[in-house]
Amino acid sequence: MSFLGKLFGGKKEEKGPTTHEAIQKLRETEELLLKKQDFLEKKIELEKQSARKHGTKNKRAAIAALKRKKRYEKQLTQIDGTLTQIEAQREALEGATTNAQVLNTMKDAADAMRLAHKDIDIDKVHDIMDDIAEQHDISREITDAISNNVAFSNDVDEDELEKELEELEQEDLDTEMLGINVPTDKLPDVPSAELVHDKPKPSKSKQSGKFLPLCANYSWHSLRLPGWILKILN
Repeated sequence: MSFLGKLFGGKKEEKGPTTHEAIQKLRETEELLLKKQDFLEKKIELEKQSARKHGTKNKRAAIAALKRKKRYEKQLTQIDGTLTQIEAQREALEGATTNAQVLNTMKDAADAMRLAHKDIDIDKVHDIMDDIAEQHDISREITDAISNNVAFSNDVDEDELEKELEELEQEDLDTEMLGINVPTDKLPDVPSAELVHDKPKPSKSKQSGKFLPLCANYSWHSLRLPGWILKILN
């Protein structure tokens, strides 16, 4: 608006519709065109039936019906093109509205993040993280110092322990090979009574002497006994 227009109360500039209002108007127009489209399709079907009805009987009426059908089809084609344009424009406006909403949301998130970081100094953050790491190191050293047993020295020779372990394993292996279970908890008691010795068996010479009185009247040579028996009897 010019300066003179403002001075003399000229006409105020009207603001354009918002995207929401524009989308709503496009949808209303789209609904109206869809209704008109249905009406034209019905009219076209009626004119086709009228042309079939008259046929060759009333050629003039049949041709008039076909002309009206052609006119309706032309309007229907125009409405199809208009609907295509309106749908494309409505989808573009809806996409623009969505993009604007997303952009506004991202802007609000950035403002909120900026407000949250307003009182935070990056140097202080590094100092705090260094302090935390230092305290963790101190806590680890304290834990190691507490868990270290100072009452017993850790000067055991590992080679000697390994050698002793090998000896124990060898003993177990020998026991398994012999099949002997050696009890380690209690040994058998020593007997306190005197051992009873078996009586000696009489020798062959004493046993053979028993036969001498019984067989004194016999001649051993006449019996034809083996030579080793004769030596024992004589």
